[in-house]
Amino acid sequence: MKFGVVVFPGSNCDRDLIWAIERLTGEAPVELWHKDTDLKGVDFVLVPGGFSYGDYLRSGAIAKLSPIMGSIKEFAANGGYVMGICNGFQILCEAGLLEGALLRNTSMKFICSNVHLLPQNKSLLTQDLDATQALKIPIAHGEGRYYIDEAGLERLKANDQILFKYCTPEGEVNAAANPNGSLENIAGICNAGKNVFGMMPHPERAADGELFNTDGNLIFQSILNSVVNA
Repeated sequence: MKFGVVVFPGSNCDRDLIWAIERLTGEAPVELWHKDTDLKGVDFVLVPGGFSYGDYLRSGAIAKLSPIMGSIKEFAANGGYVMGICNGFQILCEAGLLEGALLRNTSMKFICSNVHLLPQNKSLLTQDLDATQALKIPIAHGEGRYYIDEAGLERLKANDQILFKYCTPEGEVNAAANPNGSLENIAGICNAGKNVFGMMPHPERAADGELFNTDGNLIFQSILNSVVNA
């Protein structure tokens, strides 16, 4: 599988993501500059975290206008795989590739800490994960509070589009485990076609033994296994 990582002005997690994928697959992902329109034959587009365009206006609101986003929309419409992490999730929501929006944290503060996630559905990211086992994955965001209207929330539930929910280390989903006020503890979602994914936590920052955490690799490995066995 050929991965591509989009780089915007202000991206700061692209190198982490490239490193994590290269370590896992043995092949370096293709770097896709935001002004390009050619996706260079990749099978899976990754939109990394950071502060694209300085997070002016709203996080992701300017990045959605980049030339490469037109190609990514077409790619996704044709069934191509796209995953946005943190700022990447914000960009995909702003671009209309995923439903909902990421609002300011209820604390009104930037949060950088480890959190725990519980898988919710069966998709590329979660297929091989234990639905009873919490994953420890870090977050780093000021606008990570997922919101969608009531009708949208019902669609997410009906179509099994919720990827992860914030939980306790023991796997209990409750208000105390919610770091940012996200609706129903939602930490990640996918589209109805289950080929576009977004999550606020950073699995690429939990993918190296030197960081004393490799839980993120379980998510990336699930992607690889799901595609190979498809």
